[in-house]
Amino acid sequence: MEKPIVLVIMDGVGKGDGGSGDAVAVAKTPTLDRLFAKCPYTYVKAHGTAVGLPSDEDMGNSEVGHNALGCGQVYSQGAKLVGESIESGSLYESATWKDLIANAVAGHALHFMGLLSDGNVHSNIAHLIALLKQARAEGVKKAYCHILLDGRDVPATSALDYVNQLEAVLAELNTEGCDYAIASGGGRMQVTMDRYEANWGMVELGWRTHVQAQGRMFASAAEAIETYRAETGVIDQDLPAFVIGRNGKPVAKIENGDSVILFNFRGDRAQEISLAFDRKDFDKFDRGDYTGVKFAGMLQYDGDLNIPEQYLVQPPVIKNTLTEVLCKAGIQEYAVSETQKYGHVTYFWNGNRSGKVCEELETYEEIPSDVIPFEQAPAMKSREITQKMVEAIASQKYGFIRCNYPNGDMVGHTGVMDAVVYAMECVDSGLQEILTAADRYGYTVLITADHGNADQMTETKKGKTSVRTAHSLNPVPFIIYDKDRDWTIKDGTYGLANVAPTIVKMMGLTAPECWEESMV
Repeated sequence: MEKPIVLVIMDGVGKGDGGSGDAVAVAKTPTLDRLFAKCPYTYVKAHGTAVGLPSDEDMGNSEVGHNALGCGQVYSQGAKLVGESIESGSLYESATWKDLIANAVAGHALHFMGLLSDGNVHSNIAHLIALLKQARAEGVKKAYCHILLDGRDVPATSALDYVNQLEAVLAELNTEGCDYAIASGGGRMQVTMDRYEANWGMVELGWRTHVQAQGRMFASAAEAIETYRAETGVIDQDLPAFVIGRNGKPVAKIENGDSVILFNFRGDRAQEISLAFDRKDFDKFDRGDYTGVKFAGMLQYDGDLNIPEQYLVQPPVIKNTLTEVLCKAGIQEYAVSETQKYGHVTYFWNGNRSGKVCEELETYEEIPSDVIPFEQAPAMKSREITQKMVEAIASQKYGFIRCNYPNGDMVGHTGVMDAVVYAMECVDSGLQEILTAADRYGYTVLITADHGNADQMTETKKGKTSVRTAHSLNPVPFIIYDKDRDWTIKDGTYGLANVAPTIVKMMGLTAPECWEESMV
């Protein structure tokens, strides 16, 4: 092969407008400034159709972004995959759907749990509504929704819009003795939707709320939201848990034997709650008198680990990944990030595959994330990631080294501008140390991102400017740093799937015919 390559993924760092709400531009980033001034670079598309989502109105995310980065191809993903299955009716023909519906028709309740928004990152309310209507058409009498409020992939205080939309649908379905209702909920960053086992307490609180109906009771979800906003002032993602009651009693608990569907399609924040429902040997917290339900995910969130065992839509089978190509060529690889993004440089990078393609050729390293609000520690583990990267480069053992700095995304989601600016400065500092090591040990460095976020921290609608906590639709940089060679990026329009072909071309290897084209 040619020179070994380092790939740095600055999570959540896109090309903003350069204004006061663009934390990437506001931050002091001398390393990035120098790279843009002296190195070949372009901007690549990281959202919508470029990463397999339905339209270019759909924000990219870390999962589909790393899928595309790691496989050099574009697969139907997430919302698009589920939408196609619902539209064709194949979802309703699956054995899993039929089993859960038959169980509900026989007298058990049917429960839907998931993120209530149209952000198209974790879920889409349109999918929930379609499933509810189909369940009613097939004779289900009792169906309950356990809603997680967004304010992260959609405007920060938009929860009531989605609740009102759902309530209108439920009212239409409540005929002929049916009971279709919201039963519980809470902000996505407070209950249920933890990931990478960073905070099992969130999942336990979700269990107490959705399954056991423990918690503060309100007459409606709208009342809960309005009350908590007045009392706490927090945005939707941070709203406390709530239970909906009638006559002083919970509308519904998830009882043993019921049917339960987790309608999120994205895997990272769906796996832990799936394990709590799915596994007989679950030991992360006490589930009380739970003996089991008929549980299914919208997708299977981890195929190798069978999480969950039952699911409604078949996931894309991603083949011919970059890791497969490099392993076939006998190239040693190293991947590192902290817990919050470790799965992205491993599982998602390798095409939704747990484990390694080749144990002898791959080294993965996870740095445990702190369980602390990201705005309180915006450096996150950037220093530790940098140290591990420098050590890997200095070992001269690896032909391909990759890392993910989570800061731009995870701190970006908090909406705290000063923290995001500092987070970007930490990434920039780490990047300089990697470049120095690359110069010393003869590596080419590529710098990119998986989607935007920190680049758009505010948004203006109807003349009103507010904090933005969602990903952006902006393209992301692709920079080539090589002190020994002048590379030229070809004219063209590129997306994240063009990165892997570029890496292979720069290494002097042959890319699979199914890949996108190289940028060099």
